Amino acid sequence: MNEPIDYKALINKAVNQWVDKLQNTVYSNTRFDHFARSWARLTGKPLAFNIAILVILSWIITGPLFGFSDTWQLIINTATTIVTFLMVFLIQHTQNRDTDALQVKLDELIRVIEGANDELLDLEEMEEEELSLLRKQYVELARISRQRKAKQKSAQ
Repeated sequence: MNEPIDYKALINKAVNQWVDKLQNTVYSNTRFDHFARSWARLTGKPLAFNIAILVILSWIITGPLFGFSDTWQLIINTATTIVTFLMVFLIQHTQNRDTDALQVKLDELIRVIEGANDELLDLEEMEEEELSLLRKQYVELARISRQRKAKQKSAQ
């Protein structure tokens, strides 16, 4: 009559559906990207700063009402910790996106400039040792260029 419910199968099905949604990264990345950019833009405005100041002032004003209790202190500590924790991820996401966009623009400029060193197109993917070696080469080129300019100025 009443067949037993196969909870294991139900849980597996729910987990599989959840994993499928997580694997649809284009959809979730697009939604998160839009959310992160919107909130980063919003929280970077003077209005957001003013609201934060008002919250802190309200908290300070309510101190005497609550006798500067541990709970009163815990409220602001918890709230600021949570906000800071979440903002780190939003800021990091928008920074990563901006950096990636900038890299693509720089790569395109390097690609289209005649005589440019195409090895520089993917510097961000190089190992630290390779990057350090290239950096030394460009520091040396800059030093030689400055010496050449100094000689030209003194010759005039």
